[in-house]
Amino acid sequence: MSPVFAFIALWLIFLATAIFAVARGGMAERLASLCVVLAALAVMGIHQLAPSPTIPLMLLALDGALALALLGLAMRYGRAWLGAAMVAQAIQFSLHAYYFVAERRHDLTYSLVNNLVTFSIVGAIVIGTVAAMRRRAA
Repeated sequence: MSPVFAFIALWLIFLATAIFAVARGGMAERLASLCVVLAALAVMGIHQLAPSPTIPLMLLALDGALALALLGLAMRYGRAWLGAAMVAQAIQFSLHAYYFVAERRHDLTYSLVNNLVTFSIVGAIVIGTVAAMRRRAA
């Protein structure tokens, strides 16, 4: 698969999830999808604009900020799917911390875990949106 195709597919999934959460979800789902899309945009900006030696530290800080945002949402709204998203984000933060401390270059394992965690967070938002739809319908 072409890297450009994968990049476009990933962004389409992000945007479709955000649109679904905004259209059908509650406030928690809307805010979580906004946080994830903003974090994805920030990652893209970091990779394009930041000096190469500072990228790992900036990604680590961004993961910490996203984890704090999800924690705030979980404390405010108390949804189980937010807890799952927070656990996934903790895995993401640990991954970046490990590669940062070990001064390892990003390899296939990093990419695989990073993408799986990202998709699990997006999946949690979709599950939360469906749950919000069901709560409203009941």
